[in-house]
Amino acid sequence: MAERWTPIIVRNLLNGCRTFNEIRQGAPGISTALLTQRLQVLERHGVLERTANKSGRGATYELTEMGYALKAVCDAMGQWGARWLELEPRHLDPAYILWATTKLVDVEQIPEGTTAVRFALRDRPSDNYWILLRHPQPELCTRGALYDEDLVVRTDSVTLVDLHLRHTSYREALSSGRLELEGPPELTRRFYAWFRTSPFAEFEPARGS
Repeated sequence: MAERWTPIIVRNLLNGCRTFNEIRQGAPGISTALLTQRLQVLERHGVLERTANKSGRGATYELTEMGYALKAVCDAMGQWGARWLELEPRHLDPAYILWATTKLVDVEQIPEGTTAVRFALRDRPSDNYWILLRHPQPELCTRGALYDEDLVVRTDSVTLVDLHLRHTSYREALSSGRLELEGPPELTRRFYAWFRTSPFAEFEPARGS
């Protein structure tokens, strides 16, 4: 757990990631070779199990009982970070924030079928992200989805972080213009109920106290 990226890999597995690409998407900056190495080490030490796909291509990863026992460690690190660390520019990476948001979708609240939501960022006009809301697991896409867009969200990276950390609410962001929704009223009315905030948002920063 003291090696770089290992806590993030374990955290991603705890959050439901099962494939190599899913794990890597939640660890922006890690190389393919290093992720492969870290997964092999975790498998060798019994923290996770790797199961090859029947097609012969790729594999799925699942934490063992030993691996799930690390949840308390990851939670403690997250709580400590929420209280003591300052947000830095690299924490504003919209790809990571939207990945984390995808993992916090309340699947009991989303519409039936697939709802394609495009995020258009004012501070990164050349970047577009799509969250595909569907059961059992929503998905973040960074390339054009194969679905018609049901809803367009216009905002910026800072607002995404503020929503994720509960520094503002969806209703406040909408009323102030920091967040704009384009789509059918039946979707825009329900949008705020689809996403949970970070589990560490409840921990108040200790800085300055």
